[in-house]
Amino acid sequence: MTNEAPTAGGTLLLDEQLCFALYAAQRAMTAAYRPLLDELGLTYPQYLVLLVLWERGETTVKELAAALWLDYGTMSPLLKRLEAAGLVRRERAAHDERSVLVACTGRGEELKGRAERVPGSMLASTGLVAAEASRLREELWGLAERAQDAADLAR
Repeated sequence: MTNEAPTAGGTLLLDEQLCFALYAAQRAMTAAYRPLLDELGLTYPQYLVLLVLWERGETTVKELAAALWLDYGTMSPLLKRLEAAGLVRRERAAHDERSVLVACTGRGEELKGRAERVPGSMLASTGLVAAEASRLREELWGLAERAQDAADLAR
């Protein structure tokens, strides 16, 4: 018997695992973003939070967590650090004290101008053209939805 014998669901070779290819790509992309985000004083998760706020404006923590596929326990310290840096503000919603609203401060909005070069820089550094990146993004979103459906069924 060799290490390449297929099982009912495929092989157990590391390099043939879809999950590992996604994991390696995610780690490599995050590492490629790091120098660009270091110039902005942001971590990758902080950058994602600001992307949502720049797009949507003031939003609730719950909506922000849903947009980023994160749980509240992850969002809270992330927002706390952004608030300490003076980039976002949090306040209780007047209409519902249980709900917390998050918005960029003036300083957070100013950072948007400097961040606008990040997507183009990433395309250039990875050698992707816009059409290729768009196709890849659509395929990954489709996979994310299918994987989430599978996770929901497993519960």
